[in-house]
Amino acid sequence: MAADGEDEDEAARAFEDLRGEVTLLRRAVERLTAERAGDTGAPDYSETLGVIAANITATAQRVDALGESPALVLTPHELNRQIVEVGIAGRSEDRRAIAAARQVIEDVAAKLGRQLNSHVVAEDQRRRLRQVGLTAIAAGVVAGMVLWAVLAGPIARLMPASWLLPERMAARSLRMPMWEGGQRLMQAGDAQAFAGVLAGNRLAVANRETLAVCRKQATRAKKAVRCAIEVSAGERDGR
Repeated sequence: MAADGEDEDEAARAFEDLRGEVTLLRRAVERLTAERAGDTGAPDYSETLGVIAANITATAQRVDALGESPALVLTPHELNRQIVEVGIAGRSEDRRAIAAARQVIEDVAAKLGRQLNSHVVAEDQRRRLRQVGLTAIAAGVVAGMVLWAVLAGPIARLMPASWLLPERMAARSLRMPMWEGGQRLMQAGDAQAFAGVLAGNRLAVANRETLAVCRKQATRAKKAVRCAIEVSAGERDGR
């Protein structure tokens, strides 16, 4: 504290000395101006001296203002204290700015987190809906197949006979034309009877001309007639 008082006294004395020197200089110029005004034979420096006097006066005023400046009145200790306070205030502003920025970052992170969670939930819901939809489609297909297998026969029989819907369905199920599909069904239903059908067909084909003559005779006689046909040895067992 004593050192601060001594520094303040030295600064005040320095300004007082400077103020005194400026005052003396201004008075000397004024006196010189007055003496020159009384001596008519000497050159006229009134204008020059007036300018010098005005400059000295302005300098004195600036010195007075500088001496009264609050910054110069402060002691080194006080000046150091104010510098520290300004630094603390600046750091406080920085801390507030950092805290505000951190809060903004936390808010943005929270918002992004909520959006991400909502996106994940929405994606999970869409995935479940797709699974449910696929399951429903599969169940519908299976149910349709079962219903078709159960109801296809009754529905086909209800249709007009000329549509041949049951026969067509059977041939399509066997992936064969209707003629071949019919043979397959007869053979599967009764193999021996189907063999007899084939044997009779072969006899009719082999004796086509003889049978045609017999039909004409029966038509003219209007009664049954006897006809002689040829039978091969393999026809005895119906093969």
